[in-house]
Amino acid sequence: MAVRLRLRRIGKNPKKKPHFRISVFEETRGRDSSFIEEIGYYNPVKGEVKFKKERLEYWVKNGAQVSPTIKSLVKKAK
Repeated sequence: MAVRLRLRRIGKNPKKKPHFRISVFEETRGRDSSFIEEIGYYNPVKGEVKFKKERLEYWVKNGAQVSPTIKSLVKKAK
């Protein structure tokens, strides 16, 4: 089972109030499908990023691939 860390879109209105959750998915799943674990969130309107650093490191250590967007968000958060 290949695992990826990527964004899952949530929010009230798709055009005006986007919010994203940083989640762990099986590679073959869609963007809004079921996930394995939720490790944080991203609010692009406010530029706010919060995630559980320990869980991110755990998944990366165990072979999870990180999407380019998540890499850039983690870099910004540090």
